[in-house]
Amino acid sequence: MKWLRYSVNEQIFTGYLKNNILHAIDGAPWDRWQELGLKHRIDNVKIETPVIPPTFYAAGLNYVKHINEVAHSRGETPVIPGAADIGYRAVNALIAHGDEVIIPKDAGEKIHYEAELVAVIGKKVKNISEKDAHSCIFGYTIGNDVSERDWQKSDRTFFRSKNTDTFKPMGPWIDTEFNIKEALTRVNVNGIQTIEFETQAMLFSIATFISRTSQYATLYPGDVFWMGTDGTSPNIKDGDTVEIEITGLGKLSNKFVRES
Repeated sequence: MKWLRYSVNEQIFTGYLKNNILHAIDGAPWDRWQELGLKHRIDNVKIETPVIPPTFYAAGLNYVKHINEVAHSRGETPVIPGAADIGYRAVNALIAHGDEVIIPKDAGEKIHYEAELVAVIGKKVKNISEKDAHSCIFGYTIGNDVSERDWQKSDRTFFRSKNTDTFKPMGPWIDTEFNIKEALTRVNVNGIQTIEFETQAMLFSIATFISRTSQYATLYPGDVFWMGTDGTSPNIKDGDTVEIEITGLGKLSNKFVRES
């Protein structure tokens, strides 16, 4: 089932998608809910970010090819992580499918996409095992971890390089039936494919990240885990449109616009 947050005349609803019709509900999709009796055609609504997470977790450097290519681009020796270390991103940076990514006017030219699978937590857990970790996943969506590489290199933190407003497109929906074993991640820039990789070819699995994180932090419904990316991105310019597709999960598309 596909779950969306969407707005009609600036009123936000949560609902499930069936035959291009959105059925609005009262409640959270991972909890008790009931039908509101309101239906909207998906073509007639504005799609919003599928969830506003209590905590936004991000797995950095989780594909070996990406680790190697980033290191080589910096003239460094690649260092493969020995453990599934998790980081954070800022909720303020989230935008929806179809929204514009705004490149600050003082940003450099190295604006890069990072195509990522996103796991959405569906129940409160603590100290969950890897074996049981998938039981707390409600569903999956798509993320684009936009990065300003000059700031990422020069700053002491990721505050502006990864957390600037609009730098985290996510959507278009949460799919509860996604099968990672059959998935490929593809990125098109202005309709031209720039990268393709096996979505499941991660250094550390989703279950590993969830289990390890839960040993130290309680996970709550709506929390998201962005699972990293493979390969490298070209420099994204003013007017470019980046479309990320994950097999069986849909497409996330956003135009990049530089502030004047």
